[in-house]
Amino acid sequence: MAAREARVGPRTGAAELPVTKVAAADVPSSPRHGGDLRIVLGPTTTGVASGFMGTGTLAAGERIREHYHPYSDEFVYVVQGALEVTTDGADVHRVTAGEALLIPRMTRHKMLNNGRVPAFVVFHSCPLAPRPELGHVDTEDPDGA
Repeated sequence: MAAREARVGPRTGAAELPVTKVAAADVPSSPRHGGDLRIVLGPTTTGVASGFMGTGTLAAGERIREHYHPYSDEFVYVVQGALEVTTDGADVHRVTAGEALLIPRMTRHKMLNNGRVPAFVVFHSCPLAPRPELGHVDTEDPDGA
């Protein structure tokens, strides 16, 4: 059966996106919040409207500044290394390789790699904000103030 032949099942007849593969290396890095962040699967790369998935690499000592997401829950899975995630300015969560953390919408959070090796994470956020500029609210200046 060819890849685009009609299917039998729940997707038949529905408006659907194609199955899409994207290499993280082919997506530009977005370092503006700290670290090397890449939105691998999202509206720009796939046309999906339900959320996005990305990867992040934080070198030893590197951090992602405090922010929150008014519309989205964020799921963070640490693949390599460890992160110290501070939520709402007080609660500190150490997340190590093989562990995941759910950060509910409206929760202020920042991430720090205080280890000696790079931390590599996979993250997912959903649902999307009505417009991209509404999805991320910085609560910390770039200099950490």
